[in-house]
Amino acid sequence: MPGYGIEKSTEGLVTWDEALRRLHASRNFWLATIHPDGRPHVMPVWALWLGDALWFSSSLRARKIRNLRLNPRCTLTNEDGAHPIVVDGVAEIVTDLDRIAEFLAAMNTKYAVDYKIEFLDPAVNATVRVAPDWAFALDEERFTGSPTRWRFDP
Repeated sequence: MPGYGIEKSTEGLVTWDEALRRLHASRNFWLATIHPDGRPHVMPVWALWLGDALWFSSSLRARKIRNLRLNPRCTLTNEDGAHPIVVDGVAEIVTDLDRIAEFLAAMNTKYAVDYKIEFLDPAVNATVRVAPDWAFALDEERFTGSPTRWRFDP
């Protein structure tokens, strides 16, 4: 972060374990997609870290899904601006019912709901897996020493 006086040291960086803790702890996430005309589109979603990716669901008719069908690049962030974790990646609309069931079970546990598999019927709703390309985190109280980036292999 040139110009911000960021330290060039590995001491105080956010660990990946801490980043995962933040991803698991966040109830709401902000999802940024791109309109067909290039404008940004940001919406809150329930999301969860499952395996090696962030997952969420939405109606197939929602603007975010229509955007992702045209351009699967997106960004998800947790809801904590003082301790952010930002994940850039590529969205995949999942239609495999076994994978959807795994996501649904995790969502029911995290959000204390009891949705049935019909809730995520791929004919009506999109279950989306966002594999990270890049992630970023920092701690507000250690702003100059904590900014941390991770890159992921495709």
